[in-house]
Amino acid sequence: MKRLVPVAALMVTACATTAPPAATKVDPTIAAGPFASLPVASIEPVPDDWWRLYDDPVLDRLVEASLAANADLRVAYANLDGARAALRQAQAARLPQTTIESSLGVDKPANQPSASGNVPTTDYDLGVTASWDADLFGRLRSGALAARADAEAQAAALDGVKVAVVADTVLAYVDLCGATRSLAVVQEQVALQDRALTIIRSQLAAGEVSPLEVSQAANLVASTKATIAPLEAAQANARYRLATLAGRPAGEARSNPVTCSAPPKLRNAAPVGDGTALLLRRPDIREAERRLVAATARIGVARADLYPRINLGGALGLLSGGLVATGSPLVSWAFPNQAPARARIEQAEATERAALAGWDVAVLRALRDVETALAAYDGEVRRNRALTEARDEGRLYARRAEARVRLGDAAPLLRIDADRTLAQAELSLAQSELAVAQAQVALFRALGGGWRSGAKPLE
Repeated sequence: MKRLVPVAALMVTACATTAPPAATKVDPTIAAGPFASLPVASIEPVPDDWWRLYDDPVLDRLVEASLAANADLRVAYANLDGARAALRQAQAARLPQTTIESSLGVDKPANQPSASGNVPTTDYDLGVTASWDADLFGRLRSGALAARADAEAQAAALDGVKVAVVADTVLAYVDLCGATRSLAVVQEQVALQDRALTIIRSQLAAGEVSPLEVSQAANLVASTKATIAPLEAAQANARYRLATLAGRPAGEARSNPVTCSAPPKLRNAAPVGDGTALLLRRPDIREAERRLVAATARIGVARADLYPRINLGGALGLLSGGLVATGSPLVSWAFPNQAPARARIEQAEATERAALAGWDVAVLRALRDVETALAAYDGEVRRNRALTEARDEGRLYARRAEARVRLGDAAPLLRIDADRTLAQAELSLAQSELAVAQAQVALFRALGGGWRSGAKPLE
């Protein structure tokens, strides 16, 4: 007993020193302040269903369809189920493990020369075995903490997939609407330029203009028409993306195409909240924090290998009609060669440092994404105002040029130049309206979409 006293003292000390640290959240102060104060944004909290701010029923249906049947979401839900099953396994490992075994056999005396009789005998065994890992040094408890953090990280990853699916759906719809709007603008300009070309050709027949003016007008019409095919392709591509996001073959978009006339617009300033709310909302930050907690808990798993494992086991059963009970405590300890265990501790600590750096990266990237998206959104809105003014001036220029040419006060080339200027201004404005809507989607994607839990499964 005196020889066992130092070992017992070592075990008690280890029990106090190897308990895994509590899974606490890091409270950073670098993101506590507001974002850049811009007229396009407000400090209102970001709603979970931010796409409803557009008040577009078609968009609402598309997002609901994507959330209900997206293939990437199915993968994320399956990964979450696997992580939760691993958590249940880790928690069950801390409980006693029991096993029931039985056997039945018949001995035939004819096969035994020394047998004195010919009556067969029956042998039966029935036993129950139980074992329990005492977990004095927190190995199983740390493993359960790590498994729980892994499950929570997977839930955050699921939320991240939701954010991406919704943002991709809204972006595809915006691209479809923007291509439709640009196509309408181009077709309107082509119609106007065709009428102008017809007039110039009639003037050529009357000898009022030269073939030079006709060639320039025809060139303008052909150049404008050349932009139609890419816009039609953009429409088709956006519809294919919408179908795929909703878990359907892309070809179905041709039989039941989604239609819209112009990119959706927000009625008010975009709600962005502040940096503190961003840390709680962004799924990648929550996932990185849970990965950090899991890595910290696994240090406790590795450190527990420095000390003995104590397993209490026992069996109770009937062997050939007799009741037998046994008990066998088992102590295993990798000693004195503990270099492998200490190497595993160093690996776990390195993993924790990497997870901490990953968390810092996620926070800094999130702050940068929001500030960058806000700046891009504000810049495009201001550009859109300038392009609107340029479009209005282009229309005025075209009307005045047409009047002067009709009165014979200017050469027909002036009208052709005015038509070209107006066509470029109209198309640039339509493309800017698309860029504004795309910047809004990028902003809401950077804000994290608003999800806080990935617990609900797909129907």
